Amino acid sequence: MRLVILTQDDPFYLARNIDYLLKKLPPYAEVVATVVFDVSPFGKREGFFEKMKKTYDIFGMGFFMRYGFKFVASKLDSRNNVRKVLTDRNIPLIQLEGGINKEENLAKIREYKPDLLVSIAGNQIFKQKLLDVATYGCINLHTALLPKYRGLMPSFWVLRHNETHTGVSVFFVDEGIDSGPILVQNKLAIGNMSQAELIDVTKKMGMDAILESIEKIHSGKYELIENDASQMTYYTFPTREDVKAFRAAGKRFY
Repeated sequence: MRLVILTQDDPFYLARNIDYLLKKLPPYAEVVATVVFDVSPFGKREGFFEKMKKTYDIFGMGFFMRYGFKFVASKLDSRNNVRKVLTDRNIPLIQLEGGINKEENLAKIREYKPDLLVSIAGNQIFKQKLLDVATYGCINLHTALLPKYRGLMPSFWVLRHNETHTGVSVFFVDEGIDSGPILVQNKLAIGNMSQAELIDVTKKMGMDAILESIEKIHSGKYELIENDASQMTYYTFPTREDVKAFRAAGKRFY
């Protein structure tokens, strides 16, 4: 099975988890290429200083300083560099010009004859022509129990709303946002975890769920779970008031 991974250059969590995924892939699955988007933590492409200001304004000085130091440290540790993890394994990086749905970019991906596209924090909207590039379409990891908590930063929102459980969902991508039928869904008790701890745990769970999904697609033996739009909730990036409510509820970022 020929896989193309669609991901982003996240400096905090993704590189080590993608490395874990690559080590655990079954013998019949091969990552033949990757697309690595620029990192966009706010759900849209913004300049570096815009991102810095937005982080400071919404989350405050303590959060800003902690993750600022982590960002600098990540630049000194190649294990946190998504592109480095991939190139060390001789996995080609597909260089795109503009949005992924442009015909010239689709042609570049088609050259690798993918059986399956695997989106891990892919941060662009995927159109049907892209989904049709691969034999089995595209799967995506979402670190929440869909159809609840579609959208951005589910780890923040489940804590903000005092959920006792969360989890991970791997679903077949359609042209909506986190709306396709679910292939694998695994549940997790939140307990007293901070947001950082929850992200760590769910990212690792997510890699295992992707592996489970690949096995199901390979075998052809699976039943899809409905991603019921009537039960959905959807969240975007939090505001300063949301962060205040998060802290007032006794929740911790780290």
